[in-house]
Amino acid sequence: MAKAIHSMIRVLDETRSVDFYRQAFGLEIAERLDFETFTLVYMSNAESEFELELTVNKGREEPYAPGDGYGHLAFSVADLDSEHDRIGALGFNPRKIVEFNRDGTLLARFFFVEDPDGYKIEVLQRHGRFK
Repeated sequence: MAKAIHSMIRVLDETRSVDFYRQAFGLEIAERLDFETFTLVYMSNAESEFELELTVNKGREEPYAPGDGYGHLAFSVADLDSEHDRIGALGFNPRKIVEFNRDGTLLARFFFVEDPDGYKIEVLQRHGRFK
């Protein structure tokens, strides 16, 4: 059986991106691998074995365009309202909290925020399938 272990995104500024994911989601650098033309930064926290891989291509000066195929990365939290307030206080401008219902039953409560490179991140209240 396959196991999901990481997702990779390309970022322009390593320090800015590491700081964002550290402050917003408590991710820390698990490993940093420096090569001649690029650097790989693996970030994770104690909540999950899943890692976010930041790829920094050296010499790149133009921002990346996420494109029309990228959707979002998702994190679940115990207290969505508190996290929304905390992320907003950090100056990261989270969007409004949305409640998604189906047939009168709550499926999800969530908001979106963008990282410094414009990647969308969904933050979900732990509930139902979003543990």
